[in-house]
Amino acid sequence: MNDQSQIDAPAPRVSIVVPVKNEAGNIAPLVAEIERACAGLAPFEVIYVDDGSSDGTGMELARLAAERPWLRRLRRERSAGQSAAVRAGARVARAPIIVTIDGDGQNDPAFIPKLVAALEAGGPGVGLAAGQRLGRKDTGFKRMQSRIANKVRRAVLGDGTRDTGCGLKAVRRDIFLSLPYFDAIHRFMPALVKREGYDVVLVDVVDRPRLTGQSNYGLFDRLWVGILDLCGVWWLIRRCRRAAPAEELK
Repeated sequence: MNDQSQIDAPAPRVSIVVPVKNEAGNIAPLVAEIERACAGLAPFEVIYVDDGSSDGTGMELARLAAERPWLRRLRRERSAGQSAAVRAGARVARAPIIVTIDGDGQNDPAFIPKLVAALEAGGPGVGLAAGQRLGRKDTGFKRMQSRIANKVRRAVLGDGTRDTGCGLKAVRRDIFLSLPYFDAIHRFMPALVKREGYDVVLVDVVDRPRLTGQSNYGLFDRLWVGILDLCGVWWLIRRCRRAAPAEELK
């Protein structure tokens, strides 16, 4: 989409942000699924963030974008990670609601309308609708690691969320951009959104195998990194002090 077409297009209701790295084989099937799933949310936009891919991801996105004015493309020459890719997409998004979804096809776009509806139904007091995966399709070892990590996180942060690793989330853009940024922030969003004084609603979604290829982003199973992140988020929550809004005097 060029600059003029962005100006002329109506403001989207929802911006779907998709971080990808070397997912050429998954681009077209997922774009088609998102298009079908989000027909009732029109106008919408889809922002793919190519995080330093070295395969045909960029060419595939260019081909599809030529026929879809709602498909936007961002690219980094060097990978900066999934959190940075999501934030880059959120910064240029034009809708007040951002939906995140993984680019490997494991997240089913059919649940996007349900997430958006849950967020909107909650009113301005709800900042995040977080997907909670059922029927995980990862290996048994990864599921075990995830269960341990989630149990520890819930005990430390008390965020009331059984699964923060699900890529399917709907969040208000202004709230997302106000959160303290760090690598792996997407795995702590429920706790951080609650820190800002907003409620979080949970939506069950069905997991499925990735469409093609193999994982290109690290999981939350790197023990020491995960512990350091968890300690950092715990500190941020304890140091938060919400003040009454200041009013301008006349």
